[in-house]
Amino acid sequence: MKLATHVSGSGSRTAVLVHGIMSDSRAWAKVTDELVAHGFRVIAVDLAGHGRSPRARRYSPKAWADDVIETIEPMLERAPDLVMGHSLGALVASMVADRIAPRSAIYVDPAFGFPRGLRGLLLKLAFVFMPRPRRSALVRLNPRWSAQDVERELAALREWDKRTIFGLASTRWLVPPMRVVAPSLVILAERSFLITKDVAARLRSLGMTVVTVPSTGHVVWRDDHEGFMSHVERWLSSSQSGNPHASAT
Repeated sequence: MKLATHVSGSGSRTAVLVHGIMSDSRAWAKVTDELVAHGFRVIAVDLAGHGRSPRARRYSPKAWADDVIETIEPMLERAPDLVMGHSLGALVASMVADRIAPRSAIYVDPAFGFPRGLRGLLLKLAFVFMPRPRRSALVRLNPRWSAQDVERELAALREWDKRTIFGLASTRWLVPPMRVVAPSLVILAERSFLITKDVAARLRSLGMTVVTVPSTGHVVWRDDHEGFMSHVERWLSSSQSGNPHASAT
């Protein structure tokens, strides 16, 4: 399936951005501006069932990754310099990276794990049955978001196909990558509900650099844009100059 894309900038380097569930490419607006300022052409996709992209009969991480590959390959002359994804989008981005081997990858509070037992079951049920959040709820739950970010998220929620939740009904997909094909940075929320200490240790054992941005929730850059971008900028500077571990903190 060909996806809707938002393309910004005309730099010599290319970044592909993949948003999380319930959101769309607009979530990356401020990050996109920063990357464009650093000489990137940014391709931000709307996954199937989100934003301006078509709806699918069935959803799955593999199908989302196939869609991203089908969409971006004609837009690339070579492997992208960066693939970045958030949450579900990070899982999809890791599957994309495994196939196109970008120069570097950044995974933001990635869906490389899921709570087990009763907590996991309750979280699934909450996703299925909860109503779309209202503005007041978004503001209450995300007090550090800008007014623009709240409006962007509300717009994304209005266009989101809630059936995408069933694409994650099986948590067998929610695991770390089997291999690392490019220098990879994982940026975690301080209050990550997806990545436990054990999973973070597994990511490090694979050779990924794992950092945490203090006092942030799941959408890290909306809670602390400067703190998030400081890690991104150091990583891009080091990973693409041949010293990817220089940004570890």
